[in-house]
Amino acid sequence: MRVKGYILPIIVLSQFAGTSTWFAGNAVLKDITGALNISVDVLPHVVSAVQLGFISGTLLFSIFTITDRFSPSRIFFVCSILGALSNLSLIWVCNLMTLLTSRYITGFFLAGIYPVGMKIAADYHNEGLGKALGYLVGALVLGTAFPHLLNATKAALNWHYVIICVSALSGLGGAIILFAVPDGPYRTRISKPDFLHAFKLFRNREFRLAAFGYFGHMWELYTFWTLVPSLIASFVSRHASGHDINTSLVSFFVIATGSAGCIIGGYISLKKGNIMTASIALLSSGICCVLLPFALALPFAIFLPFMLVWGVTVVADSPQFTSLVAQSVEPSVRGTALTIVNSIGFAITVVSMQLVAMLQAIMDTNYIYWVLAIGPMLGLISIYCKALVPRNISQDQ
Repeated sequence: MRVKGYILPIIVLSQFAGTSTWFAGNAVLKDITGALNISVDVLPHVVSAVQLGFISGTLLFSIFTITDRFSPSRIFFVCSILGALSNLSLIWVCNLMTLLTSRYITGFFLAGIYPVGMKIAADYHNEGLGKALGYLVGALVLGTAFPHLLNATKAALNWHYVIICVSALSGLGGAIILFAVPDGPYRTRISKPDFLHAFKLFRNREFRLAAFGYFGHMWELYTFWTLVPSLIASFVSRHASGHDINTSLVSFFVIATGSAGCIIGGYISLKKGNIMTASIALLSSGICCVLLPFALALPFAIFLPFMLVWGVTVVADSPQFTSLVAQSVEPSVRGTALTIVNSIGFAITVVSMQLVAMLQAIMDTNYIYWVLAIGPMLGLISIYCKALVPRNISQDQ
């Protein structure tokens, strides 16, 4: 069945809009902490609050099989509006607890945007899913980077307006999905909830290996994105001549280039396959993890391209793993499969971020970032095993 050409661009734009609330708090954290008179060192806790909210939301969605029982477009719309409102509440936070609560609630409603957007895309693409998801995850990457771009102009734009703009963008994205993207032609639904089905999926070895590869990828990804501004700042502190570098603007470009990596990887997957494309990205980003301590000592003309390459490769494998997960299960449970994998994957990001934060507190060395390479290494092992498994989506579902 031929899908109308405007559907994917609309899903992509809406995904970009909805996920822009993800790192909105990070982009203006210095302003918020200054207003509340608390330390800016709370960044790992603020990021973890969003992740924990997202984990809670995706776990709830997967246990109650919500995305496979109800219209994904309507779920996307409702969560975009509620996520926009919770993000807007940052303007009125009065202490650390209300700050963390606001970010937690935002993360919870993001569970109805990111994986549900992928579910909508999967319902419209029976073939070429890796390419379609390349655009979709690319939108998430731009949404993640967007607040840094807004923050780069904060000399002319009050941080309150940054939050207002991002919140309005999220609500607009939800409305566009609701009115322009009906349920896809390949969608099948289940009528009754199965509270254990999300966990029964792991009996399927093909699904299990694809999920484990994704988990390795997630160990590195969000910790890297969280650390980008501090890595740029660390570089500036080492090089006196780099004092005029706009950290927010550089952070935007480093993270945003991952969008190109997702899209290019999607096209490569059409010829080389999801497994080969993901393997190349995992290996490349793992090498970047190992080289980081040495790259920080290099001139900016070399350090910046290094960070851009890392920004491209660290996320290029994400749409390929998502495609592998979606293709390893029956269409009727794709939504549940995607949400449970996201739930566990983002739980892993919290462990990774907290571990790096703990190591930073007790060690004054850049070699601690080598722990990020654990993820790509384990992901490569899993995806190698995945390549050896004959495709059979009916295993124990």
